[in-house]
Amino acid sequence: MSSIEVQLASPSDAKELLAIYEPYVVSTAITFEYDVPSLADFESRITKIQNRYPYLKALYNGQIVGYAYASTFKDRAAYDWSVEISIYIKADCHHLGIGKCLYSKLEEYLKLQNIRNVCACIAFPNPSSVAFHEYFGFTKTAHFHKSGYKFNTWHDMIWMEKFIHPHNEIPEAFIPFPMYQKEFFQER
Repeated sequence: MSSIEVQLASPSDAKELLAIYEPYVVSTAITFEYDVPSLADFESRITKIQNRYPYLKALYNGQIVGYAYASTFKDRAAYDWSVEISIYIKADCHHLGIGKCLYSKLEEYLKLQNIRNVCACIAFPNPSSVAFHEYFGFTKTAHFHKSGYKFNTWHDMIWMEKFIHPHNEIPEAFIPFPMYQKEFFQER
């Protein structure tokens, strides 16, 4: 029987995670990145993100097959309660429930950090990604036309958003992920 396990990623996973990401860069406009990052750059990205947010990997039958993470929405203190999330699944592993497991766990951790708004930036059209985010309760909030140029074509992008906590008049403070990291993973 196949099983999916979600764990905290580490910079030592960068080679496998980069192998998942590379086809998205080389063959799709899902990411607007032109060049595949170096291994050192990818390791650095993981470390930087984990200073504030969770960076998760999914294992399917013991192999890394996807990853998801939250990142800064905007670099101003007033945006501390909003994040942008990203997810990438190995090409031959779609429709196995991996994305659902990753997003469920990511949302659980973000709630503990007192995050209110979760946002996703999606190259458009991308019906499968839009449907996936709608499944998780996201709604489209913005559509930008011809905002990215890749593979000799202009591409639109949309923003989708989900509220995961009420917007109190005075919200609880944002809690950086490292403060809860031990608690998250010792309990599970």
